[in-house]
Formats: sequence, structure tokens, C-alpha cells
Amino acid sequence: MRPPLDSEDPSPGHARVPCGAGDFQWIGIHDPTPEELQQIATTFDLHPLAVEDAGDSHQRPKVERYGDTFFMVLKTLWYVDEFDAVETGEINVFIGPDFVVTVRHGEGINLATSRRDLEQREGA
Repeated sequence: MRPPLDSEDPSPGHARVPCGAGDFQWIGIHDPTPEELQQIATTFDLHPLAVEDAGDSHQRPKVERYGDTFFMVLKTLWYVDEFDAVETGEINVFIGPDFVVTVRHGEGINLATSRRDLEQREGA
């Protein structure tokens, strides 16, 4: 298990915590400001081109590698009953040796359930 974030400064720039062997940290942000995204990028040493793409919610799906970090763009779809329409969103995912950073744009899928599923598999 990872220690809790410093309650005195919960800003994205102080989100990084040490991980043990086989552990990883998952930071999820939704529609971040450019400043919040830059703080995360600095904290996790994310590639500037990938960060630029993550800040723009109109990317095509893709997977790219920057050193030991992968960057993925995923599209989300959901049905809105009241308007009989399909809405789209986007999830940008940075995967490093001991971290995952997700940047969501739009009101699509909430990743909290996926995170809880992973936490329940701890040690499995």
C-alpha cells in the first residue's frame, strides 16, 4: 500500500509518492487546467509532446512510447437517453514503471470502479 498524500499540500505537484517493488501509483485528473496538467507533467517527468496532446481533448486514438513511459489516447462513448444521442469523451493514459496517470476529458466513463478492482487484487 502507498502512504496517503500529504494532507497539507494535496496539489498535483506533490502527488508523487515512493512505491515498493511491484507497486504503482495511479493519479486520475478530470478536465485539468493547463497549470494542473503541467504540475503533473513535472512531477512524473512526462514528455512535453505527450503532455501537449493530453491537454487537447481532440486527439485520435493512439499509443506512443517516450523512453520508459507509454502514452495512450482512448475515446469514450456513452448514450444520453434524454437526448437520444451518443456523446464522446477522451481518456489520456501515461503508463510509467511505477505510475499510471489518467487525464479524462468529457463526462464519459468514471475510472473509480476500475481503480477499486485493481486495489482489491492487491497481492493476487
